[in-house]
Amino acid sequence: MRTVTAFSEDVPLLDDLMPWSVAPLRLGRSWVMAPDEASLRARWDALVRAEGSEREALFRPTRLRGPHSAVAQLPDQPTGTGRLARETGRCPKPVRVLHGAFDEQWLIPDHRLIDVARPELWRVRDERQLFVVETGPAVVVSALLPDGRSPAGRPGRVRPLYRRPDGRDPNLAPGLTELLGERYGHEVGAEDVAAWVVAASQPSALGCVVPLTADADVWASGVALGRELIRVMLRGARGGERPRLPGGRRPYVRAALPARPASIDYVPDDETLVVGDTGRLSPVPAGAWDFEVGGVRVLELWFEARAGVAEPGTLEAVRPAVWPQQWTSELLELITVLAMLAELAPGRAALAAPGHRLPAAALRSAGVLPPPGRSRRPASVLDHVEEGPEGQFALL
Repeated sequence: MRTVTAFSEDVPLLDDLMPWSVAPLRLGRSWVMAPDEASLRARWDALVRAEGSEREALFRPTRLRGPHSAVAQLPDQPTGTGRLARETGRCPKPVRVLHGAFDEQWLIPDHRLIDVARPELWRVRDERQLFVVETGPAVVVSALLPDGRSPAGRPGRVRPLYRRPDGRDPNLAPGLTELLGERYGHEVGAEDVAAWVVAASQPSALGCVVPLTADADVWASGVALGRELIRVMLRGARGGERPRLPGGRRPYVRAALPARPASIDYVPDDETLVVGDTGRLSPVPAGAWDFEVGGVRVLELWFEARAGVAEPGTLEAVRPAVWPQQWTSELLELITVLAMLAELAPGRAALAAPGHRLPAAALRSAGVLPPPGRSRRPASVLDHVEEGPEGQFALL
């Protein structure tokens, strides 16, 4: 976890370098997201089987959403747009999303269920997109649609790297890549900037700052580090390789996990993660166990989302009766991701050390900062039609 830094220099803000940002999703009801896909389908089935006041109670209405709300379709999601009070069909196909910083879960992509779904993010979500997410003191990158939530502190912003689908129109201050390219003597692309942001960004009292270097060699090493950090965070998305520790250090299941584990703990002497009374995973590097976001251990938070007790009679209580094998596989991968990120942390700290910096003043004198107001707004997307409430069509 990074501490808040007091910068005496004129350091650019991430908010200026990547001007378009979107606030986190607001689900309004937690049952629409789950660690497994089958639970979401079972919850939907329970909802549509219920009628009248029972359906309304299960739905958990808010000021923004209820069973009688008239809501448009989410972009590229073939879900119904009739009132949910009349819905009798099958569950929309759940989509994989990033919950918080590192928890990959499933979401029912039905606009009728989500208070604030941020359609502008769904419009630019595709196989080329990368989302830069502020999660408290950390900055992470995801190919999955992120909910932008933080386990502690103020939720951050979600910044798509591209403002339009198919990797078009980088979400960068106009002229930034050209200025950096002139400074370093070679072409600088949008994904180079994203890599540097992940490697060099720091929290400050003013918000997330991104110290830029005037040294081409430092820039190259920072971009290389950032690309490796992103590769690990993406977990094989966009055609990459899934993260793996060297053979002798890969975590394995040494003793099977119980059907309903209620606790998770760590034994540092033999690098063992203890799951429930009998489950044993090792070797688990201390860096993975100690990895925190917002002052909360990531592994403990991940486990609580799967083993926590839900209120009986609610849709949240519809969950696997026993611990699925898939969760064990996901836990092993998460341990690997956190261990690799912990090993790369010293390189990030080195980039934060004072050096020959490119101050924000240089960007202002070149006309790069402040970014124009239009760059803080979503780009216009006019190439497809979205279905509005009750089957009407909405123009974008």
